[in-house]
This record gives sequence, C-alpha cells and structure tokens, in this order.
Amino acid sequence: MICADSDRAIRHGVNEYAPRAAYNGLMTRRSSILILASLAVAVSAHAQAPTPSDPAALLKEARQLENGGQLTEALARYRQALEQSGSQVEAHLGIGRVLDVEGKYGEARQHIQKAIELAPDTLQNPALSTMAVAYAFEGQAAESAKYFQKVFDRQVAAGAPEAAAGTANALGRVYLETGDATNAEKWYRTGYDTARKIAKRSPEDVDLWDMRWHHAQARIAARRKQPEAARKHADAVRTIVEKGTLDESQRASYPYLVGYVAFYEGRLDEAIAALSKADQEDPFILSLLAQAYGQTKDQAKARELYQKILGIHGHSLQVAFSRPLARKRLAGG
Repeated sequence: MICADSDRAIRHGVNEYAPRAAYNGLMTRRSSILILASLAVAVSAHAQAPTPSDPAALLKEARQLENGGQLTEALARYRQALEQSGSQVEAHLGIGRVLDVEGKYGEARQHIQKAIELAPDTLQNPALSTMAVAYAFEGQAAESAKYFQKVFDRQVAAGAPEAAAGTANALGRVYLETGDATNAEKWYRTGYDTARKIAKRSPEDVDLWDMRWHHAQARIAARRKQPEAARKHADAVRTIVEKGTLDESQRASYPYLVGYVAFYEGRLDEAIAALSKADQEDPFILSLLAQAYGQTKDQAKARELYQKILGIHGHSLQVAFSRPLARKRLAGG
C-alpha cells in the first residue's frame, strides 16, 4: 500500500516495494495523472494515428490508453499489435492486464502465460509478477505464490536483496488478504530478513524496513484477533514515523494501519475516521472504508466508494484485492 508495508506493487505487478517515495505514485492513479494521460492520448491520437503495420506505435498508444483508463480502446490496440507480430511479449502482457481488470481472468492468464513463454530473461520478472498479481484477482494465493516465489528466487540469485525483499512482502500480503496469517508472517519475515542484506543501508533504510515489518505484524495480529499485539506494533510504527526520517509517502501509511487494525477489531467508527485520512486514491483503502460503511448500514456511502474503486484501473495487488469485491457488492452480492 503504498502503504507502510510497502505493499504497493508496481502497476504491472513487478514489485510492491518500489524504492521509497517512488512506489506511492506507481500503483494507483492520481486524478490529475488520469486527466493528463487522457488528454495526452487524445492529442496524440488526433495528431497521428498509428498505421496498422506499425506494432511499436500500436503498443505505445495502447499503453497510453491503458494508463488513461480507456480499457476497451487499449485492448483493441494491443490485439492489433499482436496481429502484426504474434510473438510480442508486451502485447500479451497488455491484453492480460486489461482482461484481468475487466474480470475475464481465464483468458487473461492465457495471454500472460504466453508472455512468460516468449519473454527473454530480461523480461521474465515482469511477466512472472504479472501472473502472480493475476491469480490474486481470484484470491488464488497458492498459485500466486508459485510465481512470486520464482521472481524472489531470481532476484536473490541476481544479488538484488531490496527487490527480493519487496517481492517477499508482496507474497506476504497475498497470503494475509486471503486469510492465511501463518504464511503471511513467514513471507513478511523473509522480506525483513532479506532487506537486512542490502549493502550500506542508511539510517533511513533501517527505519523504513523496521517500519514495514512492524506494519505487517500489526495487520497480522489484527487478523488473528490479537488486539494488544496489533496495537503494540502500531505504536512502534508511529514511533518510527514521528522520528521524521521517512518521506511523506511512507508516513502517510500510518492512518491506513490504524484504520486496518480498528476495522478488524470491529471498531467501525474509529476505522472510518482513520481510513478517511489515508490515501483516497488507493482502491484497497477505499475497499476497507466501503466495507466499514456497509457494516454501519450506510449503504449509500459504501456504494459510492465501490463505484470509485471501479474507476481505478491499474493491474496491482491493490486493485486485485478490491475491484472484484466492488463489482460483486454493486451487483448485490
């Protein structure tokens, strides 16, 4: 999330722990970015439409359309690019991402699997991570874990402990949000231990990963119905945040944590108050907030939030955990 647990995956699912401030903007689209992206797409399309025989131009426009939330148009461009060159990894991944967001999970994974088969070594991690996120859309933690594990092992072998730690945390989060606290704790601990292998860690780096580890433990304790442990770790997060060594994107994760713990303890009014101070462009936070409003019988507010979630189109763990639920609740489920 961006969230303190560094639980924000890159939009295409590569790594939920983008270095410090970077990952806060990569996962969920800010309103201003959506507007600018849409305008850029409109201007570009008007100025020079790609020719049917130009896969590179089609892919470029498809990415712009996808980033701007114009999924139908993006899918059409990705398919056009694929027709021009059936072995294009990026076209398969793009189609897979868009289909996932649209709820067409089986077809999405067929394209992502094809991308994995075709991807050179340099593109294996993005392709594997995309599949891991794809399985999270249906809550299939064991299948998601297979692909995150492959990415983690490759990152460790490549001597990239920071990236590997982020992948471990992403896997921990998949397990936690699908109800497996034991495996969640295992992988969050793996992430923390792996991060300690980062060479020449600064005091800020130490605080960052300590904060993420306490953040994860607080959420795990909340899911286990251990309120004292959850609050103890939440207090540790607050202490680190108040030191002022972390950037704003990391400090902003504290209200989310307070709201998360309160929600799973059944203190709904406190959860709503805290979550309302957290990132209102993060679909997972909005999902928790919507569920809290729903349990307090404010169905109108809950529906408003679920509608907002459906307006967020990234291919990330945040979207994977929130969009299917929003679609279900709005359909009366």
